[in-house]
Amino acid sequence: MHIAAVGWIYVVLMMAITEDSVVAGIMTFLFYGVLPVAIIMYLAGTGNRKRRRAQEQAASHERNHAQKVSANETPANTTTSSSTDSASKTESTNPN
Repeated sequence: MHIAAVGWIYVVLMMAITEDSVVAGIMTFLFYGVLPVAIIMYLAGTGNRKRRRAQEQAASHERNHAQKVSANETPANTTTSSSTDSASKTESTNPN
């Protein structure tokens, strides 16, 4: 697809060079060459963008699911150590 776009841009550039004025050459190059090629390349890439977006959403969904699963499986030692740490902190800050 890219080789056809490069070929078309070359043909339009040759057409633009043969125009009578510089302004006509620039307009020919932009409206016969750059604009149509940009639109066609954008439309040709639509399927790839949709596929990439779907893959990114699936990967994001898998990451979120893995994080939820790992958050639900917290070890029992973590909760007991945090309660003893907070009790020792209150004892050390209590001046009585």
